[in-house]
Amino acid sequence: MKKSTKQIIQWSVLSLFVLVGGIAIVASGNDYEDRQPVQQFSAGILQTADASFDFETISMKDGKVSHDFVAENSGEEPVIITKVYTSCMCTAAQITDGAGNVRGIFGMPGHAGPSSADIEVAPGERITIEAIFDPAAHGPSGVGLAQRSVYLETNSGTSPKLEFSFQATVMR
Repeated sequence: MKKSTKQIIQWSVLSLFVLVGGIAIVASGNDYEDRQPVQQFSAGILQTADASFDFETISMKDGKVSHDFVAENSGEEPVIITKVYTSCMCTAAQITDGAGNVRGIFGMPGHAGPSSADIEVAPGERITIEAIFDPAAHGPSGVGLAQRSVYLETNSGTSPKLEFSFQATVMR
């Protein structure tokens, strides 16, 4: 095959690919006006009146303690809780929605349970976040002041991350 014939074939194949690619781009781009915009953030607002709690003095030998935090969606759109996790392996969390459905146990990433969640909180709905603390989790050396948190990540533009914290003075 002559060099010029080979070049003509190569250019023809390349042109064909460019032409087909261009047609595909033009054809797929015409329906963008019919698509609904994807809303990245919700106008819902997940908020709480009390995001901290003090257990005061607790004993390791008495076992786990827990506290319920309440949050409400005060916005006009649903809020999706996408992640729930804790600051330490000694802490776990459960979420109870307005219908009484319990989700969790959520823990520290990489240590206990999943952190991914898909919990929808409707406008006006209240949820309960139960923070569960095990004062014996760190063994005998885990005495003294312990400060821990439960985190919720959401799709809310106003409240994308909430922190519920507690503290306790741990004794043997």
